[in-house]
Amino acid sequence: MQKKQSKKQGELALQGRQGERLTSLLPYWIALGSGILMGLTVAPVGAWLLAWIAIVPLWVLVVTSTKRKNQFPPAFFWGIGFHGVALWWITGIHPMTWLGVPWLPSLAITIFCWGFITVLGGVFVTIWAAVMVRLSGQKPWLRILIGTAVWCGLESLWSAGPLWWSSLAYTQSPHNLVIVHLGQLSGPNTVTAAIVAVNGLIAEGWMNRQDAEGAERISSVSRQLLQVGEPQGRTGFSAPLRFVNKYLVTATGLLISLHLIGFILYSRPIAQPPEAVLKVGIIQGNIPNRLLRSSEGFRRAQENYTNGYLTLADQGVDAVLTPEGALPVFQRNLLETALVAAVKEKGVVAWIGAFGERGDSYTISLFTFNSKGEIVSRYDKAKLVPLGEYIPFEGILGKIVQRLSPLDAHQVAGSANQLFDTPFGRAIASICYESAFPEQFRRQAAAGGQFIVSSSNDAHYTASMPFQHHAQDIMRAIESDRWSARATNTGYSAFIDPHGRTLWMSGYNTYETHAETIYRRQTKTLYVRWGDWLTPLLLISSGGAWLVICGIKKLNAIDLIL
Repeated sequence: MQKKQSKKQGELALQGRQGERLTSLLPYWIALGSGILMGLTVAPVGAWLLAWIAIVPLWVLVVTSTKRKNQFPPAFFWGIGFHGVALWWITGIHPMTWLGVPWLPSLAITIFCWGFITVLGGVFVTIWAAVMVRLSGQKPWLRILIGTAVWCGLESLWSAGPLWWSSLAYTQSPHNLVIVHLGQLSGPNTVTAAIVAVNGLIAEGWMNRQDAEGAERISSVSRQLLQVGEPQGRTGFSAPLRFVNKYLVTATGLLISLHLIGFILYSRPIAQPPEAVLKVGIIQGNIPNRLLRSSEGFRRAQENYTNGYLTLADQGVDAVLTPEGALPVFQRNLLETALVAAVKEKGVVAWIGAFGERGDSYTISLFTFNSKGEIVSRYDKAKLVPLGEYIPFEGILGKIVQRLSPLDAHQVAGSANQLFDTPFGRAIASICYESAFPEQFRRQAAAGGQFIVSSSNDAHYTASMPFQHHAQDIMRAIESDRWSARATNTGYSAFIDPHGRTLWMSGYNTYETHAETIYRRQTKTLYVRWGDWLTPLLLISSGGAWLVICGIKKLNAIDLIL
């Protein structure tokens, strides 16, 4: 009998320990799950509404983590879930056998690229959580203010480096153009701040529900003792219910107010003066990257882009835009191509993607050919893709990763302060990866850029990547208040108006030409004039508020001692 009882007690103890382990792991699973929900807000799923609630579980777990012994906030797993899902398209670079990289090393490089940027995202969210843990004893409104400020500050810090893509702001593009218009005020961090603040308010309302329920019970007992009767319809407006609702009501009010501001900006008419009209044609050559190194690929490029140029010229366009690396040749050989010969024949301006030269190195460049077939301006890609277009710490990693570029020369970045003048006035130029960096567009718009020409090649990724890329270009058009023409190799090419509305978008993996009328603009949004002023304001105001409250607490402590 005693043996049976001891065996049963052992089984119960084992079950208890297993239950404790599952309970201890639950916060990590919740954090990972809510991070994945945030990752689903962008292409290919595009569930953008989830962004307004996906941080709530993380916020609650982080703030309440100090109540659980030996429990580190599981923020890292939230970052892994968000960035890992949102950036899954990176795995599309495998296999890179067309670049001469064997299958297994290609897989290793792909996992490293995706894993490194995913882990980096987890680290940044962990830093945010570490700050929030120290604020667990502060007032909820201060947590919301500081939490929003720190998140925006971390995104600004990350975007200043070479690895940047998945801002919270781009979760709303292209489906929620109204809220994306907040970017005209202080850039994408305006949208990020809105998302974090709304999530924080909902989370604070959830965490304070127990206090409200306790206050409700006390209030109910008080009413019974005092025999105070209330009409049936007023019971929902008791003091404690107002207490719990103040966060949710504020979150709802903030969400509605921000959308109203965005709607006002979205509803402004776009001036279309006849003297500013510009008819642009784009060519989507649809040539797989694996062919570009071969003579067959170059032949197809010559044929597709030359025929496309002639077709658009006959349609009466003012200029023709081609994708990044449309002709895989150096500048010295570009003048000998059939496409440039067609430009000399037709006299229609062309922006041609090819390779520029700088000593023994080369650049990915966009050249402006005037009506005489002469190069009158050149823009060199300033933001290169790490590992894909250059090797960070090449002295250390170069022997391990090897060069991934299809060319033998050493690729270099263009200057950060380039201007791109064309026969139609100054343009805002962007080549591929630069679409993720709003400061590139803001600086050129402030310097007089009147319209956007975006040249890209996303052929080596899955379809979700070019759609996310299109979402980035939409944000840049809205922030700078400019019309945008975007040419890609295999899709998605598009025309976008200053309100972020897609006037036309190509198919995927198709050869296409299309002409659209855009307009040159010289307006300057608040963001173009002042840059991201909101993030410093949030950091200064939240830091000041924290210092004031700490000072008051110290004074009160001194008074008690005295």
